[in-house]
Amino acid sequence: MSERVCNGLWPITVCVLATSVCLAIPVWGQSSPVDIVNTMVARELDAQAHKEQFDYLSVERSDRTGGRAWTEHVVETSLGRVRFLIAEDGKPLSADRDAQERGRLAHDLADPLGFEAREKVQKDDEAHARQMLELLPKAFLLENMREEGSDWRIDFHPSPNYSPSGIEEKILYGMNGYLLIDRSQLRLHAIEGCMPRDVNIGFGFLATIHAGSSFSSLKAPFYGQWRTVHVLGDIRGKAALFKSIAKNQDVTRSQFHRLSVPLTLAQAVALAEQPSLP
Repeated sequence: MSERVCNGLWPITVCVLATSVCLAIPVWGQSSPVDIVNTMVARELDAQAHKEQFDYLSVERSDRTGGRAWTEHVVETSLGRVRFLIAEDGKPLSADRDAQERGRLAHDLADPLGFEAREKVQKDDEAHARQMLELLPKAFLLENMREEGSDWRIDFHPSPNYSPSGIEEKILYGMNGYLLIDRSQLRLHAIEGCMPRDVNIGFGFLATIHAGSSFSSLKAPFYGQWRTVHVLGDIRGKAALFKSIAKNQDVTRSQFHRLSVPLTLAQAVALAEQPSLP
C-alpha cells in the first residue's frame, strides 16, 4: 500500500452511467459536497440493483489463494461466481492440477446449495461496500471539494456528531480518505481510505483494527457498466478469543465480456472451463 494511502486516503472505484454532460456541469458545479455524494450514492445503489452479469479474467493474491497469484476465468451467476483456475504464479497448471479443478467444479454442480453458501462470503463483501456508501453522507464530514481531471475530488473524515452502532459501522467510521466522483455522470469513480489509528471495539476486548489498515478499489467501464478492475486491501487486527483478523488481497480483473443472458450453474461451469476467454 502506498504511503499516500496510509496517510489517510482510500480508493474503491465503481460504475459510471450515461447522463447529459451539458446538463450535469452547470447544475452540479454549484452543489455542495453533501449534495454530490447523496446523488452519487443513490445512483450507485440503483446500478447495483440492476447489475448485469459478466465473465472475465482475474489475477488474485490473497488469503484465499494462500498468498500465491491465481489466474482464474470467472463467470458470474445469480448463485455466485464460478471460478476456474488457469495458472498459479504465472505458470499453467499441471495435468493433475487441471483435473482437480474440473473435479471441484463437478462437485459444485452436484451441490449447488453448497456452492451458493460458499459464495455468500463474496455477497457479504458487496453488502459491506454498499454499507460504506450509505454511511458516507451520514457519518463523515465531506470537505475540500475540487476538480481533479474529469472528477470531483472530495475528502472525508469521521463526523464528531455521529455515533456509529455495531462493530462493522464502528470500523468504517474509523477511516479517513477521499473519493473521486465523475463530474458528468455523478457516479463514484474512486474511493481510497486508511485507518490513521487503532480502532478498539468494546475497549479492545471484542476487537481491535490496527492503524495503517487500508483498502482501495478501482473500476472501469465495460458495455456501459463500470466494473471493479483492481482491489487492494490490507486489514489487520485482533478479535475476541485472540483470533487474528486479516483481510489481505490484491485483485486485478480484465477481459470483461457481458453475458447476453443469465447462465445456469451448469452453463457457467462449461464457459469457465473453456481453454481461453472468447
